Amino acid sequence: MSKIRLSESLEDYLEVIYNIVVVEKAAKAKDIAAKMQVRAPSVTGALRQLAQKGLVNYSPYGQITLTDRGMDLAREVAKRHRVLKDFLIRVLSIDEPEADVVACQMEHAVTSEVMDRFTQFIEFVDGCPRAGSSWIKNFRYYRDRKPETNNCQKCISKTVDNLEACLTTGG
Repeated sequence: MSKIRLSESLEDYLEVIYNIVVVEKAAKAKDIAAKMQVRAPSVTGALRQLAQKGLVNYSPYGQITLTDRGMDLAREVAKRHRVLKDFLIRVLSIDEPEADVVACQMEHAVTSEVMDRFTQFIEFVDGCPRAGSSWIKNFRYYRDRKPETNNCQKCISKTVDNLEACLTTGG
């Protein structure tokens, strides 16, 4: 199966269809239009293009479903969105509505290799007892209080003390 290239707009349509189909089993053009905040003719044009590429089953006034190929591609787009949004919220402390918008913009440009790094970093944060969540907490502290860099020595001393305590207790 060759790699299908879609415009950002068509990826967005595919993702919206996917999000509807996983709940409702099939989508309707009016539901897609409502979710994307576009008019019906825009949806019709996008559905025709997606159908020509073999990604959706579409007939005018009928229900829309994803083909197997469309489902695979839609899952990938949705996964990119989910991972990026999770990173923006959990790591960078971006509010959910803004993270959703930014993730939607980023998901179209990020390569699979970069996505793998985002995923690995989230796994590191979740799984590393030595640094992961502590780094996030320290970043939030820094962001919220915007400490001046002349306090770095105090922070370094505290970090060294914590490290020595961990080494002493074996944890």
